Amino acid sequence: MVKRDELVSFLDEYLNISAYPDKSSNGLQVEGKEEVERVAFTVDTTLRTIERAAKAGADMMIVHHGMIWGGLEYVTGVHYKRLKALIEKGLNLYVAHLPLDAHPEVGNNVELLKLLGLEPKGPFGEYKGLTIGFWSEFREPQPIEKIAQIIAEKLDTTVRTYEFGKREIKMVGAVSGAGAFALEEAWRRGIDLLITGEFGHADYLTAIDLPQSVLVAGHYKTETLGVKALMPVLKEKFGLDVFFIDEPTGL
Repeated sequence: MVKRDELVSFLDEYLNISAYPDKSSNGLQVEGKEEVERVAFTVDTTLRTIERAAKAGADMMIVHHGMIWGGLEYVTGVHYKRLKALIEKGLNLYVAHLPLDAHPEVGNNVELLKLLGLEPKGPFGEYKGLTIGFWSEFREPQPIEKIAQIIAEKLDTTVRTYEFGKREIKMVGAVSGAGAFALEEAWRRGIDLLITGEFGHADYLTAIDLPQSVLVAGHYKTETLGVKALMPVLKEKFGLDVFFIDEPTGL
C-alpha cells in the first residue's frame, strides 16, 4: 500500500508529465482514496472500465485516455455519469496521454518497435512542437508482409497495409493511435514504413501521392502497450497489486 500523493508524485516525475502541453489534462484528473493498494490499468475512461475497476477492488485507474480534454466546462451528460461513478466508488483517475506515447522506456511507440525486436534509434513524429514517436531499422530489409504478420499476431488484431512506397522495409517509424500526421515526415526522412493506429480518407490520399508505405494496427490495440508496460514498474517500485482491463473498440 502507498499514499496516493506519493504514487502521483512518482508518476508525474517518471512520465515527465509537465514536459507535455497536451489537450488531455495529464496527471491526477480525479481524486479518490488517499491510500492505494490495487491499481487498474486500461486505455479508456468509460463507465464500463470504471465499473470493472471498482468491482475488482481497484483504488486507482491509470489510463491513456482520460475524461478531461481541453478543460471541463459542464458536468452534464456523459461527463456527469463518469465523474459520479468515480467519486461514488472512491477511485483515483490518473491520466498519461502524450507522455505515455513518448516515454523512452514504457511508451506506446517504443513498445511497438519492441514487438519487431527493435530498439529505438531516435525520435520521430513531431506533433505540435513535441516529438512523440520513435524510429528504428532492421539489419536487413524485411518484407512488409512479414512485419504485418508479426504485429497482427502480437497485438491480436487485424492489420491493414498500404504498400504505396517500399515493400522491402529497413527503416520503421512508430506513432501509435492517430499517428497519420507523421506521413510527410516519414517520407522526408526516408522512413520506409510508418506504423500507426488510424488511417483516414485524407491520409490515404496523402500516402499514395508521396508515396509512403503504412501499416495500420488499430488505435486501441496500439495504445494498450504503454499502460501494460507501466504495470510492472509500479508493482516492483511499490509492491502494488496491478491488473489490466481490456475493453477493445475494434477501431
